[in-house]
Amino acid sequence: VNYGEITRQMINALKKHDRFTLQLNTVVRRFHRNADNSWNVTVSDANNSHAKRTIKAKFIFIGAGGAALKLMQQTKIPQAKEYAGFPVGGQFLVCDNPEVVNHHLAKVYGQASVGAPPMSVPHIDTRIIDGKRVVLFGPFATFSTRFLKNGSLWDLLASTNKSNILPMLNVGLDNFDLVKYLVGQVLQKDKDRHAALRAYYPMAKKQDWRLWQAGQRVQIIKRDARIGGVLRLGTEVVSDDEGTVAALLGASPGASTAAPIMLDLLEKVFKEKMQTAEWQQKIRAVVPTFGSTLTENPHLIDQTLAYTSEVLGLRHEVAREADPVPAVQTPSKPLEVKEVADIAL
Repeated sequence: VNYGEITRQMINALKKHDRFTLQLNTVVRRFHRNADNSWNVTVSDANNSHAKRTIKAKFIFIGAGGAALKLMQQTKIPQAKEYAGFPVGGQFLVCDNPEVVNHHLAKVYGQASVGAPPMSVPHIDTRIIDGKRVVLFGPFATFSTRFLKNGSLWDLLASTNKSNILPMLNVGLDNFDLVKYLVGQVLQKDKDRHAALRAYYPMAKKQDWRLWQAGQRVQIIKRDARIGGVLRLGTEVVSDDEGTVAALLGASPGASTAAPIMLDLLEKVFKEKMQTAEWQQKIRAVVPTFGSTLTENPHLIDQTLAYTSEVLGLRHEVAREADPVPAVQTPSKPLEVKEVADIAL
């Protein structure tokens, strides 16, 4: 699935509405909470910090990747004091030699090293990028004080304050194996990375593989009253008590978790509206099984798989005879990206 293409289609559909604007190359400079709990957000052009303008918003969602922590801290909501961030980068070995690539069409995982975080589990993976098939192996951890791939070297220091410095130190002491692993990864040479590759692909030739910088992520450290600080390896959504601002921290949610994370967020910050018939109808137009527990209803699982298989053009066979059950109100035809965008607005 090409998620970049889906995103472009979604944005192009949203841009046709007068209630949506897309502002690229824009930097958030300041947040100010008004007396009515709305927000004034001061932004400027990335290439001209003097060209400032203000956007008034009732609700702010911060989904800015590694920069999310810094932006949340700028809002000065009390929940921001609970968190710190530790940046970790990733590299992969990439092969685009057809003689190698055409022999592999799978994702094969191994086991993580002792003390290594779950995201570091080595794997050899087929990807199709802009129509070209390649094979990746990794990841190999890197370290930079930047929170974004092209961020500032001062990001880590700027996000550190008296509220989160002790939790950061506690996590470092309690996770010595992890610190040792990261140091070892940073000190690796090319020969070490290729030796790791040959454990999966013994016939690998060094000249077929090149090192590629994948990106940067910020591991979340949360303050803990009992032990000082806890390293959070997953995704965490944080919001203020008033439900006017929310931030997505930590690991980027994958395809299997992005939808439930956002649905949980809606129920958390728009609790009253989520109970209305209008919102329920809109949610179920996108997620027909919303509110149902699939794990406890095998019949509903079969019905849902049959519907999604039809939408995706896949073949689905029911593995057993199913008793009649109340039908889920699925759309009469598959929703297109534009229709989902309309519902979202």
